[in-house]
Parts: sequence; C-alpha cells; structure tokens
Amino acid sequence: MILPNGHGHRGHGGHGPAGGQRPDAAPAPGPTAGAARTAGTGARYLGGALALIVAFMAAEVTIGLLAHSLALVSDAAHMLTDAAGIALALTAMRLSARPPAGGYTYGLRRTEILSAQANGITLLLLSAWLAYEAVRRLISPPTVAGGAVLATALAGIAVNAWAAALAARADRRSLNVEGAFRHIVTDAYAFAATAIAGLIVIITGFGRADAIASLVVVALMTRAGVGLLRESGRIFLEAAPAELSPDAIGRAMAAREGVVEVHDLHIWQITSGMPAASAHVLVGPGLDCHAVRIDLERLLADTYRISHTTLQVDHAPDPLLTIRRGTPAPPGNGHCPEAHGPAHHRDGRG
Repeated sequence: MILPNGHGHRGHGGHGPAGGQRPDAAPAPGPTAGAARTAGTGARYLGGALALIVAFMAAEVTIGLLAHSLALVSDAAHMLTDAAGIALALTAMRLSARPPAGGYTYGLRRTEILSAQANGITLLLLSAWLAYEAVRRLISPPTVAGGAVLATALAGIAVNAWAAALAARADRRSLNVEGAFRHIVTDAYAFAATAIAGLIVIITGFGRADAIASLVVVALMTRAGVGLLRESGRIFLEAAPAELSPDAIGRAMAAREGVVEVHDLHIWQITSGMPAASAHVLVGPGLDCHAVRIDLERLLADTYRISHTTLQVDHAPDPLLTIRRGTPAPPGNGHCPEAHGPAHHRDGRG
C-alpha cells in the first residue's frame, strides 16, 4: 500500500552516479566478478572459432584459385567477414568492459554496434563484387575442378560446424556475437551449396553450377548484411527494442497503484541486450513518490528486463484528477510543456 508523506512536486531520479540515492532504491546495474568471468569465457570460445576460420579461409582461397572456383572464393570472402566480425567482437568486448569515464557516461559499450555496422557494410560490398563476378562467369564459364571444390566444401561444412559450436557457447545476447554466429551458420549453408555445385560439375561437367552456387552465397551474405545494418541502425536511432512495445509498457506503468499519468516515456538500447527507459510520472497528491518509483522500477526490471531506468516522479496537481472525460489535459499538465509522445493515464486514456 502506498502511504501519504507530504512530498512536494519534486522529481525523484533513477540510476546514476550522483550521490544521495535512497538506501531502499533499486540497485543500479554494474559489472560483477561473475559477469567478467562470463565475458572472459566467451572471448576464449570466440578466439577458438576465429583461429579455425582464419586457418581454413587461407587454405580455401589457395584451393579456390587453383581450381578456378568462384564459389570457393566467395565462401572464403564470406569467411573473411566472419573473421572480421569475430575480431571486432573480441575488441568490442575489451572496450565495452571499460568503466564510464569523462564524457563517455555509458563507457564504450556501443563499440560493438559500430563494429556490427562495419561488418554489415562489408558484407554488402563483397556481395556486390561477387554478384558481378558470378554473372560474368555465367556468361563465360571457366573450367572448374569439381573434385577439389567438393572436397573443400565438405571440409568447410565440418569446420563451420565446429566454429559455430564454439561461438554458440559465448554470450549471444551481444549483437556482435550473435552476428558472428549467424555468419558462421550461413557459411555452412553456403558450403552445402558449393558442395552440390562441385558434385554437379563432377557428374555432368556443367561448369556454370559453380557460378550459380556463388549467387546463392551472395544472397545469404546480402540477407545477413541487411539484418545487421537494420538491427544496429535501430540502436543508433534510439528505437525501442523490437520485442518491447512502449505503448504497452506505458499503459502497464499507468495502471500501477498511485500513478495518475506517465508521459515523456523513452525506451531505447544503450547496446544490444542493455535496454534503458526514462519517464516522467505523476502520482496522486500526498502519496509517497519514492514508493511509487521503486514499484515502477521493479515492474520494468521483472516484467520487461529493463534495469537501467531514470524516472522523475512528481505529485499531480489537483486539476488533473478532476478532468472531465473527453477533454484530456496535455501531457504533463504544466510539468512538461514540451512533453514528447503520448501520455498514459490511469483511466486508460493515451
């Protein structure tokens, strides 16, 4: 039950480095020894996958050039982006683990999003070049050594399965790690297409099968690149995570005991797997603002897994409680003259 306490119309903030936080407030998230161990273990798994991919990629490029197989070279190019993605993920892990300092109040957590965008752009650029080469070889196909293509592709499937098993054991909540895992799995499909092409060349002598397999690889690379750019772009544009609905969260917050209105609700991701929220909350006159804030923080953390919150809680002016239905007040009713987005009210309006 929320008790009256006679607070004025002051805001009560959420998490942050400022002093004076109440002892009963929800604790701010921070690095722990367990999290550090998890990150270190994930880095070892990714390092193992990287070593496998780089070693096989070097062999594949050599065999692809000797066998005149664009499909193998395409697979090697895709593996190059996998290797770059894993290397960037490892670098981002080290940078994002640094504590906030100076003007970087979130630390360097978004370095992984920058690397995800770079990985996506690289995929699309390589896709364009490989598509051009594949079309050129469809028009004028070279002689392809089908046996070398088939054997290398089968070996590639085994190597990718091993690398995928290692990457899957890292923390896939990271967009970088998940992107690297997707690329490795995509490589396995690409190698399957290349193996089929090599078998067709051996059985029928149809050399264009190699170029067709290259186009399959290009399609997979394009899909992966677009997906990475879309997901990282949502984070840069401060969009809410795809699985969270700000309207639904606003209505749930407004339905809590003591809450009259929620406005200026913003939900975004600091980095992948780290959602954040801020809002201005108005509560009934005389109610305990601190108790309402703590209740809302628990709702966001337990139901929506949003543990980084900044909630300004004020007492609602009496007129807001006597508004006639059908004539809603503007968001904030004087508290926020330039409030953004819809206001959510306890009676369901907004």
